[in-house]
Amino acid sequence: MSLLEAPSFPAELADELTVTRQSMSNHLACLRGCGLVVAVPEGRRSRYELADPRLVHALSDLHDVVLVTDPEACAEAAQGECC
Repeated sequence: MSLLEAPSFPAELADELTVTRQSMSNHLACLRGCGLVVAVPEGRRSRYELADPRLVHALSDLHDVVLVTDPEACAEAAQGECC
């Protein structure tokens, strides 16, 4: 979701999201493999951005969806442990 606003570098994303750089690198590699982001070389570093501008609209719409869940489908839902 951070890349919806602007392209960024892995280290900056890791700091912003308070995750390790290794974890961020793994997530970005997965997103790149799925075709959602691209790495743009900038000197010795790579800047990541969404692969297609239309993803901004699509991801924003998905983010705004409010899902209604069935508490009976997940026994842990009553305790706030899932869903």
